[in-house]
Formats: sequence, structure tokens, C-alpha cells
Amino acid sequence: MSKIHVIHENDAWLAPLRAAFGAIHVHHEEWFIDRGLLDLTQPPPEGVFYNRMSASSHTRGHHYAPEYAAAVIEWLERHGRTVVNGRRALQLEVSKVAQYEALAAWGIPTPPTVAVVGEQHIRDAAARIGYPLILKHNRAGKGLGVQLVRSAAALEEAIARIAASEDPYALPRDGIWLVQRYIAAPEPFITRAEFIGGKFLYAVRVDTSEGFELCPADACAMPEGAACPAVAPGEKFRIVEGFNHPLIPRMESFLAANGVGVGAIEFVTDAAGNTFAYDVNTNTNYNAEAEKRAGVSAPLAVARYLAALLPRAVRAA
Repeated sequence: MSKIHVIHENDAWLAPLRAAFGAIHVHHEEWFIDRGLLDLTQPPPEGVFYNRMSASSHTRGHHYAPEYAAAVIEWLERHGRTVVNGRRALQLEVSKVAQYEALAAWGIPTPPTVAVVGEQHIRDAAARIGYPLILKHNRAGKGLGVQLVRSAAALEEAIARIAASEDPYALPRDGIWLVQRYIAAPEPFITRAEFIGGKFLYAVRVDTSEGFELCPADACAMPEGAACPAVAPGEKFRIVEGFNHPLIPRMESFLAANGVGVGAIEFVTDAAGNTFAYDVNTNTNYNAEAEKRAGVSAPLAVARYLAALLPRAVRAA
């Protein structure tokens, strides 16, 4: 029987989607992609395959999950299976350089950025960008490794901390640092636009006053004793009623051209009204409290979108 297959590596993030599948009575199967075997001599099962692989998988000990997922997706696409967030979407998920170049091709502004391999070159990149700047990982997730650096002295302190750190996640997973111009917003918030089936669903205003680790999921892996910002008081995540922005149609076209059926784009607007996109998320999570206040459900919209693809997947098999 044809069904929906969900490719992932974080069980906790799937709870809202499981509930949504149950609400519309659609059968699904979960493929936990961490390690195992992939028999290329056999065809894959029929159905719709939804890729939810995350760039932050290594922080949960799943160091090669994206590479394994990439192999699975090659197998699925070679056999003509319907894959939501396939090969190209996964490439974007694990590389902000790929994101920025793809966004630029669609005329969507991004902050000026220099990619760096080797911490010794960060200073040269900073001299090109100027201060204040953002130092971040090319492959990360949840805002991991993002630092706001306001001066050359502060940069030296940041580099020293990185060199002395015993944190296994202090260095970029792929070895690539990004030195990026800091876009100062008039108020401490960014906007995250959610898209399902290639269409804009809603926008979330995200408070950044407490930092840049902005995963909206209800179950994020946080240090012991720390509070997940997704469920912190004070409406850190708020869905904006009636949101509109001139870049939304262009973002829809960008996502469609890059095979992103379910995703989000985060952007910030400066005091002059200039908007810059800085993150494309193809493994998007949703904040249940914000959705409850707004009376919407993105997981339900995702489940319905995937279910609507099933008849076409059966015909194509």
C-alpha cells in the first residue's frame, strides 16, 4: 500500500506531525536515518517521501545522517519516487553558502558574507566586512555557533575562545566559517516566513533579545537545566496576523525552483527598510504555543499537503 515515508534523525521533532497524520487518518512510516544499510539492487517502496534531515544532526550524535540521507534520496529519485525536499533541498540545508548563492540568483538580498576555511583567515575576512559582524558556521542548525562581534578586540577574544574551547560543536561541522555583516534591526526581532506546498502560510516574529539560538520546536536539545526558548514566556515566537512583504512571491519562486516543498526563510529588516534573508530552513519546525494563539496548524497543513501527493505518487510508480 502506498503511504507517506518521513526521513529524519530526531524522533522528538516528529510528534506534532504524527498527531497531524492521525487527525486526517493518513498512514505513514518513519525512516530514522542515522546508520544502517542501503541495498541499491532493490527498488524503494511506493509512496511519498518527505525529507526532514537536519543540518544540526551532528549535535545529536548522528554525524553522517545527512550523507546517509543524501544516498537514500539519490536512490529514491533514480527510481522516480515522489520526494518532498529532495537532493537540492538537502544541499541547501547543510550549506549557507549554497543558500546565499541560490537566494542571490533569485534577487533576494543577503547580508555581505565572506566564507573562511581556517580560523587564521577570520581576521582578514573581518577586515573586508567591517564591524559589527556575525561569526557563524556554514553548516549548523538552531543558531549554533552564531556570535555577534562588535570590534577587532572582541574578535580576538572570540578566536581565543574558539581555540581554547573543548566544546565539540565549537567548530563548524564542515570546517567553513562565515563572516557576515551584522544587520541591525530597529527592534530586536527577526521574521521567519513559513511555506508549505510552495505557498506562503504565515510569518513568525521571533524575539532575538536573548540570543540567536532560535529553533522554534517544542522539543529542542538544550543543556541540562536550560529552558528551551521555544517555550519560554513572553511570546518569544508570535505569528503575525495579516503579514505581507514584497519579497514573499519571489521567495515562493525561489523555493519552488530549488525543490523545497516545505521550508522557511528567515530575514531581518534594517532601519532603512532594507530586508536581508540569512537562513533557508528545509527542516522546519513550528511552535505550538504560537500556533495555538493564532488558531493555525502548520503540521496539519504539511500532513494534508503530503496526503494530496499520494494519488500522483501511485500513478507514477
